[in-house]
Amino acid sequence: MEKDKPVLRMALQKSGRLHDDSLKLLHEAGIRFSNGQGQLRIRTRNFPLELLFLRNSDIPNYIRDGVADVAIVGENLLVEKGEDLQTVLKLGFARCHLALALPRAVNYPGLSWWQGKRIATSYPNTLRKFLQEKGIDASIHTISGSVEIAPNIGLADGICDLVSSGSTLFQNRLKEVEKLLDSEAVLATRPGLDEEKQQVLDDLVFRLRSVLTASNNKYVLLNAPNDRLEEIKKILPGMKSPTVMPLAESGWSSVHSVISEDDFWEVIDQLKAVGAQGILIVPIEKMVV
Repeated sequence: MEKDKPVLRMALQKSGRLHDDSLKLLHEAGIRFSNGQGQLRIRTRNFPLELLFLRNSDIPNYIRDGVADVAIVGENLLVEKGEDLQTVLKLGFARCHLALALPRAVNYPGLSWWQGKRIATSYPNTLRKFLQEKGIDASIHTISGSVEIAPNIGLADGICDLVSSGSTLFQNRLKEVEKLLDSEAVLATRPGLDEEKQQVLDDLVFRLRSVLTASNNKYVLLNAPNDRLEEIKKILPGMKSPTVMPLAESGWSSVHSVISEDDFWEVIDQLKAVGAQGILIVPIEKMVV
């Protein structure tokens, strides 16, 4: 560990799936730390980073006040409480969205239905801004946790809450009718980090980006007849161009390249159509571009 570098303090949600996925990402980036239960503060062993485990809603203030330098949080939290903070890197996990929902039995004609209605939410600032932009005058009831129960106990006509799979809405006989914003986990910081801490942050971002890039790509190896190589190379551009090596069998070559996860099945179908054989797909642990 480079002891001369300043320690970057990172705030993380102290429990839940975002907490677990954040630690998994750091571990995949080669950052080592003890994972003791109930610890609120951990110093990593091989990177100048200290982890602070905090209540999710408090994290923006801790960054703003300088207690923490960076954090892994949901975009929804930055929109609600941290618009003055900067998103450094989108992390691709903890995907969800903020939505308006109401009882399934209600016939929903559109946004005008919310005029004069009561809405329960843990995201009053985001909801208020949305309603103002749409010209809707509604009563916002701010509550913490168990928002979905509000219509069933007469506290509100509808809710505004995070939706992932939609199962919680279904269990509470609610239906989603309007999406306010999409959200995923992000690495965020405050403006004006000093130069030394910014360098540590840059090093951290380099590691995380290498892991994320690898997770979004697959390494592909295949055997190809030489008379179809040009067609296959057009399908497989790779990072610059695919690697082509002759096989022991005359007239055939081995082709190596990288496929984006988003294009995976379409590319495989195209390769098979032009004569590729023995297609082998390998996960990539790290990918430096």
